[in-house]
Amino acid sequence: MPAVQRLYDACKVSFTSNGPVSAEALNNVHAILDDMNPSDMGLQQEAQLARAWKPSSYGVNGKKGRNGRHHYPPPITYLHLHECDSFSIGIFCMPPSSIIPLHNHPGMTVLSKLLYGTLHAKSYDWLDVPEAINASNAKPAKLVRDCEMSASGGTTVLFPTSGGNIHTFKAITPCAILDVLSPPYSTPDGRHCSYFRVSPSRNLPVALVQKTGIKMSELTWLEEYQPPDSFVVQRGTYRGPTLII
Repeated sequence: MPAVQRLYDACKVSFTSNGPVSAEALNNVHAILDDMNPSDMGLQQEAQLARAWKPSSYGVNGKKGRNGRHHYPPPITYLHLHECDSFSIGIFCMPPSSIIPLHNHPGMTVLSKLLYGTLHAKSYDWLDVPEAINASNAKPAKLVRDCEMSASGGTTVLFPTSGGNIHTFKAITPCAILDVLSPPYSTPDGRHCSYFRVSPSRNLPVALVQKTGIKMSELTWLEEYQPPDSFVVQRGTYRGPTLII
């Protein structure tokens, strides 16, 4: 049985419209993702190109190249595999220097497996503080992860209120991220994707900081915003093994 079919079958019995049915079920999906590779998803050629990739002498992301012109990477491509009320499966293929802005997954559990390439990940969780402390357009968040990730690093899991639910990715090399979301985004159900940016620095009361045990260096104020026009995700065509639904 193709690995992607095993993944789908495991997701079908492990997730409901309320998320994972149990920690054991979630671990089962996690284990399958850990063993998946580019060829399982029909991306072996892309992975080979990523391994041979070398930084260009020309600029990217709006930086000027040798001829003085602006050079932008191609848009991020999303390969859709499946979505139902309980879960979704898809792949984000990111060109070098492309960025998925800081965004959230409200009420969702997300498993991410980097199939190939290297990226930088940064993630936060909201800090639970009294409403009176929250600014009108910004909320305090604690840093969870700020590191490079590679395909050998295994699967990461974020939960509705922990594990780095608000996160951003920046591709260092060409890379592909296999995502499983449970339940998937659904605006009618209140699971709408919002984007955030760092807000001007503010301070929490010292007593509250001491109570939480969080270092000031790990505290950031985030405010919601609309991502820049340069952030483009286009729909691609999945060419891997066909799922039997």
